[in-house]
Amino acid sequence: MALIVQKYGGTSVGSPERIKNVAKRVAKTRAQGHDVVVVVSAMSGETNRLVALAHEMQEIPDPRELDVVLATGEQVTIGLLAMALKDIGVDARSYTGWQVAVRTDNAHNKARIENIDDAKMRADLQDGRVVIVAGFQGVTADGNVSTLGRGGSDTSAVALAAALKADECQIYTDVDGVYSTDPRVVPEARRMDTITFDEMLELASLGSKVLQIRSVEFAGKYRVRLRVLSSLEENGEGTLITFEEDENMEKAAVSGIAFDKNQARVNVRGVPDKPGIAYQILGAVADANIEVDMIIQSAGSEGTTDFSFTVPRNDYTQTIRLLEGLRDSIGAIEISGDDSVCKVSIVGLGMRSHVGIAAQMFRALAADNINIQMISTSEIKVSVLIDEKYMELATRVLHKEFGLDKA
Repeated sequence: MALIVQKYGGTSVGSPERIKNVAKRVAKTRAQGHDVVVVVSAMSGETNRLVALAHEMQEIPDPRELDVVLATGEQVTIGLLAMALKDIGVDARSYTGWQVAVRTDNAHNKARIENIDDAKMRADLQDGRVVIVAGFQGVTADGNVSTLGRGGSDTSAVALAAALKADECQIYTDVDGVYSTDPRVVPEARRMDTITFDEMLELASLGSKVLQIRSVEFAGKYRVRLRVLSSLEENGEGTLITFEEDENMEKAAVSGIAFDKNQARVNVRGVPDKPGIAYQILGAVADANIEVDMIIQSAGSEGTTDFSFTVPRNDYTQTIRLLEGLRDSIGAIEISGDDSVCKVSIVGLGMRSHVGIAAQMFRALAADNINIQMISTSEIKVSVLIDEKYMELATRVLHKEFGLDKA
């Protein structure tokens, strides 16, 4: 008998009928003799509705109160799923994040998990119950409701699996695994049977929506066996995220293409070229809890330097306002930006042993007149920032260029 953590996303619990189907799947796993802990998201579209309501009250909602509002979405789902399981004869008990409790830091809307009290869950499992936990949420040391940020239910599931030392964490979504790229953009995209944690971490960080990056980080840190499956199909092995590198991976330089529209470019032009200026700019952005991704520094004129960097698009306005407020103190000539850009990336362990991959990528994009604005690299990925209108074209071009459409 194994301990399985199953996570179901918003689409999987998007209607009463789908919640009942989830209950049947959970009951089937329980009937096989396994202990089951279920983590669920809010019903599809519910979080967006709650965010919109909050913005009707305040232009920039108070972070603490926004968490109070957002956490209600998952509370509805856990209760409904518990009812659905009881209706088919499976004993179940639901818990909010603070009832478990999932302890987090105080960073409202972007909280990080610090520890999990697993006593209640273990007691219920011992009594033969299915445990249902609200994803995406927790509680601070001060007793305030906190949320983990969009996609945080994946992180909740993996963190619970790590705390409980589960045999496997199964992430059920509306796709049947991890693909070489988004099949809605490239119909020829292929599902991968396995992918390494290193590759999945890069894909998640670069915009792949299958798994939230923090969940992959958790899985890698605590060696959680992770599998992506479809909640809309009865059978299927999905994609296993492994710690072992497949010997065949040396044959393929690139295994996946990721893209991310949640990007904005910020330009700080004409600051003094002196030690500490980068810290004055980027330190202030970091202090505002805004994540910086790609960074370029280039020589300006007459002893000045220019900075360009990217931030999440929903932090773009705040970043511009912040830097405008610092403009005089940092001596900038101009603060500008562009929120109509996107990031496209190639990922693959094979890039370690293949030369010329970046050049091949740049040549393919140039052939279709796609201009590259910024570049960043790591050992197993190359990312470029381009105009958003070229995102789908670039993805299709690169998918074909690196032979990912071939079995």
